Amino acid sequence: MPASSLRRLLALAAATVVGSTAVLGGGGVATGEPAYAPVDQPGPALTVPADDLAKSLECTPDVRDATREPVLLTPATTVDSDQNFGFNYEPLFRELGIPYCTSNSPTDPYNMGDMQIRAQYVTYAIREMHELAGRKIAVMGHSQGGMIMRWSLRFWPDTRAMVDDVIGMAGTNHGSVIVPALCVPNCAPALWQQRANSDFVRALNSGQETFPGISYTEVYSRTDEFVQPNLDDHGTSSLRGGGGDITNVAVQDVCPLAVPEHLLIGTLDPVTAALAVDALTHPGPADPSRISPSTCTQLLMPGADPLTAPLDFTSVTVQVAAQLTVAAHRVESEPALACYVTASCPA
Repeated sequence: MPASSLRRLLALAAATVVGSTAVLGGGGVATGEPAYAPVDQPGPALTVPADDLAKSLECTPDVRDATREPVLLTPATTVDSDQNFGFNYEPLFRELGIPYCTSNSPTDPYNMGDMQIRAQYVTYAIREMHELAGRKIAVMGHSQGGMIMRWSLRFWPDTRAMVDDVIGMAGTNHGSVIVPALCVPNCAPALWQQRANSDFVRALNSGQETFPGISYTEVYSRTDEFVQPNLDDHGTSSLRGGGGDITNVAVQDVCPLAVPEHLLIGTLDPVTAALAVDALTHPGPADPSRISPSTCTQLLMPGADPLTAPLDFTSVTVQVAAQLTVAAHRVESEPALACYVTASCPA
């Protein structure tokens, strides 16, 4: 599917959403909604095979005994880490001397499956990176990847002491009102779970959305065609509190004329990159006032090769469109919540 067809698909989805903003909320009450696990309830044992967990994490050598905060990169739905970060953030981090790891499921490389399983890989990665580095880490991701670490922090409380920064780029923290139209009549499990009114989203934001000791930087675009509503910091990407320091910031708050869409936010947008680096190189979350006005004149983020990045971006666009149309990914309904999500689950 060409890029123009993908844009038409997403525009059609947006046009078919009627009155959907009413379902957006942090932990709203729905008929039959379960009592969720207390936020301090110890997390369950990981059920993903140990060999698969070990294969999922790849790190630069300087993560071991790191002398600065290392970053775990978590990709979006429909792509793997190399497609999401290989032509942008990985070269930038190497240039800046920032250690990093990537997390990819060997059985679900494009993150289309049940995100509760994906979160097990992220939980494993946080623990392994923290032990390897001997210090707190940052977790940074795009779209699904900008939200999935929060499932680990919510339901595996031991990970909270291991994370210093959470950086979300167009994260689906409260789902999206665009996604339901993509699930007619069916869609991939990860898309069912990223609807604004999904069981997954309600569980994710139950109890509290953020935790003390962690700095949260949530970057979004008002012109994002896929993750909506995102018109202000009451939108879907922004976090509402509970603990920790939070910066919710639109790209347009820094550069009013910027118009990045969903894929650009997590790949080539210079404002998003500047905010991410600011969060990684200062205590606390990003501070938009520290971003140079010259960032608004840049076409691409640092680290991206101006000769090859446009072609790389086009390849990612084609990949996203292809994955959205793969029939094998599609299921009839959202995956059931795991037992550990509820307060009534046996220990």
